[in-house]
Amino acid sequence: MVQKYGGSSVADAEKIKAIARRVVAAKEKGDQVVVVISAMGDTTDELVNLAHQITSQPDERELDVLLSTGEIVSSTLLAMAVKSLGYKAVSLSGAQAGIQTDATYSRARIHTVTPQRILKELEKGNIVVVAGFQGVTQEMDITTLGRGGSDTTAVALAASLGAEVCQIYTDVEGVYTADPRLVPQAHKLKEIDYEEMMELATYGAKVMHPRAVEIGKLYNIPILVASSFTNSPGTLIHGGIPMEVRNKVRGIAQDLNVAKVTVVGVPDRPGIATAIFESLAQASISVDTIVQNASVNGITDLTFTVARSDLSKAMQIVEPVARSIGAKGCVSDAKRAKVSIVGTGMQNTPGYAARMFKALYQAGINIELITTSEIRITCIIDETKVAEAVRTLHEAFELEKI
Repeated sequence: MVQKYGGSSVADAEKIKAIARRVVAAKEKGDQVVVVISAMGDTTDELVNLAHQITSQPDERELDVLLSTGEIVSSTLLAMAVKSLGYKAVSLSGAQAGIQTDATYSRARIHTVTPQRILKELEKGNIVVVAGFQGVTQEMDITTLGRGGSDTTAVALAASLGAEVCQIYTDVEGVYTADPRLVPQAHKLKEIDYEEMMELATYGAKVMHPRAVEIGKLYNIPILVASSFTNSPGTLIHGGIPMEVRNKVRGIAQDLNVAKVTVVGVPDRPGIATAIFESLAQASISVDTIVQNASVNGITDLTFTVARSDLSKAMQIVEPVARSIGAKGCVSDAKRAKVSIVGTGMQNTPGYAARMFKALYQAGINIELITTSEIRITCIIDETKVAEAVRTLHEAFELEKI
């Protein structure tokens, strides 16, 4: 069994002791237990702030080494807590656990997991506590997997160890139809499909990391999302959801980490998009929504969105490219947000887009950009309208009745 506990679950010594009791209870049922742990509380944010007190532009390699220490602290403390209850335990760093990544600092991707050390410790009867969020390159440089990376660590380990299920314990009781802090009527889902969960996670639902869900789907590892503070049944993320539940929108996600960039007065000729987006890709900046206006007299505008945290870096890249291709300039707006509806029920059924747009229009919410997939519709709106948009859409699609 692989369990993962988030930062709020291990925020202080008493909570770590409580988690140790939960882990021991699983061990007592006869399971071999591997626990993946996040840094305590706001430790990662505090370390980032500390680094920026030293320098405005921390070296990426050194920053990853620094941030990895947060999970080392929590994993060792949990191992101590388990031992204090009379059970054998050992803590392992990501490198010791066999997690090898590429060398993209702060957002590394897992290449392979070689879990021989974990298997050896399990054979000794140990509860194995692994520091999440981190790995190591072939050159033995420490990397981090990006925010929410402990989820990815846990599911990757579950896949490599052949675990029957990966249990993700957090500060919420499961996956809801919307953020319950914005929509008190939001309903907890008993189960949800991998693809629906990936879309919700990618477009703002913080309960799971999308890369973790992607690995779960690839290796068919069921993922249980539940509360570390209660024994309430959680939400099971898996494939093969019965047809009866595929009849409507399943959830609403929102994301405030959105910035809009517009390259103004772009010559409408082949190769322009390549010049802009290839440069962003080489800098590991993900681009989401892309809209190019109709050409007038051979001139057009090109608009796209990036994460707000990437805006400064993106503008440093795009501005010189814009000058080189003869564009008139670049403008940006960091106060944008996404609101999305997700559900496999939309795939072959008309009317969902119209219903979404009408609901937002009636609420006086302007839609700036639109992007879609087979099971998702996303609107870019003003960040101040997000809460109202989520509540409006939850009511419009009657998600409280799921």
